[in-house]
Amino acid sequence: MVKILLVTRPICPPWDEASKNFAYYLSRNIKDFEIHILTNGILPNLPQNIIQENIYNSNNFEFHQKIKLFKFLRRNKNNFDIVHYLFTPTKLNSFLIKNLAKPSQGKTIQTVATLREDLYSNEDFKKILFADLIITYSDYSRNKLEKLGFNNIKRIYPGIDVDLFSPAPKKQELMKKFGFAENDFVVNFAGEYTRLNAIDDVVEASIEASKKMPDIKLSLAVRIKNEKDAEKKIEIIEKLKRNNFFEKVSFQDDGSYQMQDVFNLCDVSLFPVQNMKGKFDVPLAIVEAMACGKPVIISDLPILKEFANEQNSVTIEAGNVKQLSEKILDIYQNKQKRVEIGKNARKYVEENFDIKKVAEKYQEIYSNL
Repeated sequence: MVKILLVTRPICPPWDEASKNFAYYLSRNIKDFEIHILTNGILPNLPQNIIQENIYNSNNFEFHQKIKLFKFLRRNKNNFDIVHYLFTPTKLNSFLIKNLAKPSQGKTIQTVATLREDLYSNEDFKKILFADLIITYSDYSRNKLEKLGFNNIKRIYPGIDVDLFSPAPKKQELMKKFGFAENDFVVNFAGEYTRLNAIDDVVEASIEASKKMPDIKLSLAVRIKNEKDAEKKIEIIEKLKRNNFFEKVSFQDDGSYQMQDVFNLCDVSLFPVQNMKGKFDVPLAIVEAMACGKPVIISDLPILKEFANEQNSVTIEAGNVKQLSEKILDIYQNKQKRVEIGKNARKYVEENFDIKKVAEKYQEIYSNL
């Protein structure tokens, strides 16, 4: 049986980080190959064709864990038929792998979730992308690399479990925990505190909208990943209190929640980012909300337009708080419209982001590489 290594950060719960989530669900849906995954601890209930390499001792992919990964790759570089890298390439990790840990036999694949155009030049991309096959998350990235002269590019959208992320009734125990009443209109944001320039717009637009719809509640499913995030959360709390809105906000940032439950609690989900620096081309926070049949309000960045249209989402001008507030009110006042957008969104995800269909594409690549 062909042996494939998926090279990732630690694959382990909680399932709140896009790259490891994708690798986990991809491995579960690949058949007819021996798949090796890199874990912290042992995961239960995996198919027999998955071999767990328990090389990590922390969930955080900090320096010491990266050293563990590099040592493992160097020791085992020729033990696999295909080595598949599923992390954003950097100058350092690409240099180390190319010169010290790249297999001298077998094939290599790089799945590139985003091109850090804010960090790297065109010449840099030619150095850090080294695999026999490059797979991008978007046509946007594929087209850019083809213009740079790469001729080994394929585009495959990331996949999610559409059975897990699907429309479901609101869980009453979570409603009570988060302080939501049955008739509340819940606005959700599953983004970031300090990156992407969205959290302030979300808060300000929600406060403004609440002046016309007092039953609005705001759900902030935003992870705290570092000290800057923690500081930003304190700033946001102060802003909420100044505007007498704090009691209408629920914070889901302790890792104890399931994102499918959070999305199914809300009536509309927001992703009004002003930039995509460091974010995957296809943010799963958008796709997962769409899969749950929720209308999503996004900003008009070119990369987001690739998979969002007038039928499956609502678009605003990036940074336009007034427009965001107006669109929240429009969705609130037009139940039929939000239901229709939600249905279209669900159908679109089933057609384009179902992990089973995505896995079939990867299986074909593994077979033909």
